[in-house]
Amino acid sequence: MSIKFNLREFGTPEAGEIYITAVPANAASNQQLWHEMFAGIREAVVSTGAFIFQERIFISGKETQSVNRIRQQAYGDIDDGVAPSLLLGKTGLWGSISGVQVYAVKCKELPHVIDFHGNRCGRIAIVPGGKYLALSALSAPNVKEPAEQSRNVLTKAVAILDQHGANFSNVPRTWMWLGDILSWYDMFNRIRNEFFTEQGIIDKNISESLPASTGIGLLPANGGACSMDLTAVIEPSDSIKYLPETVKQQCAFEYGSAFSRATEVITPAGRTIYVSGTASIDISGITTNIGNPIGQIEETIENVRAVLRDTNCSDGDIVQVVAYCKTAEIEKMFLDMKSIPSWPWLTTVCDICRPDLLFEIEAVALVEK
Repeated sequence: MSIKFNLREFGTPEAGEIYITAVPANAASNQQLWHEMFAGIREAVVSTGAFIFQERIFISGKETQSVNRIRQQAYGDIDDGVAPSLLLGKTGLWGSISGVQVYAVKCKELPHVIDFHGNRCGRIAIVPGGKYLALSALSAPNVKEPAEQSRNVLTKAVAILDQHGANFSNVPRTWMWLGDILSWYDMFNRIRNEFFTEQGIIDKNISESLPASTGIGLLPANGGACSMDLTAVIEPSDSIKYLPETVKQQCAFEYGSAFSRATEVITPAGRTIYVSGTASIDISGITTNIGNPIGQIEETIENVRAVLRDTNCSDGDIVQVVAYCKTAEIEKMFLDMKSIPSWPWLTTVCDICRPDLLFEIEAVALVEK
């Protein structure tokens, strides 16, 4: 077997959740890896009676067309036409393939596909007492300037949420894929802050209700400079709890980034904690362990564990995690460490939001009902 699968299943057939992580286990041809990966995901989804709700594919190189073709062939009748987020990074340990993450739901009825101006970009799932929305790969590749692209993407998200009786107060988690993050992250932060102020999420330069978020240097494969994924909880209303800061890290808004360290929300099978992109940054907002990859890795893991402690979770509750590594050398250094937790890791190589940051983690934890 050339692929390593991690499957976490929770809940009941009427209200359940499935987390799948598929990563290379050894060297093999790209075609073989992709066939095994998508065939294994299909088997996991079908065998558990679930439906794909959100999906991300991490890759480098220019194989996007073949990846999409193999995925469609492997998925067959479980492919509802909603494209995954296909994200381009740098070449890592396994060549052009980093892996795939799938979040699937179990419910009585097939999730409703969201079509926005002819683009199938998301889904709505309904379970007893709950209604959930996921959007993937929202982008604006026809807009020239990256700044306008990011504003356009946020505007699209609001329009779609509004169509389904929701707004950004229903959004516990966003992912911002920024192809050239080092050249325009400050500009992106300014635009996001302005937009959240217009939406009432930021009021008088204070906010306790910001989504958890990742902003990372992965290029959307559709040709845009940026794209966004998000999740929203339409019902139960007012179910999102925010963790703006921890004992180890201050609120990111204090240094200009509009996101919470984590959010906690009721999902179909239990209590889910979305841990934002987290790096080796101290309580004052300063990068630590500069030039020291091992130090940054260890500090980052401890910062994530601080979030787990503050939300009454443990290492065993982690169901999905991405480690973003600045270089393939740092990726190898990380995977060779004996002290890393036994979480379902997916590693990928890309730029991080500061030139002196070498490593970042995002995670999802779930505590079953």
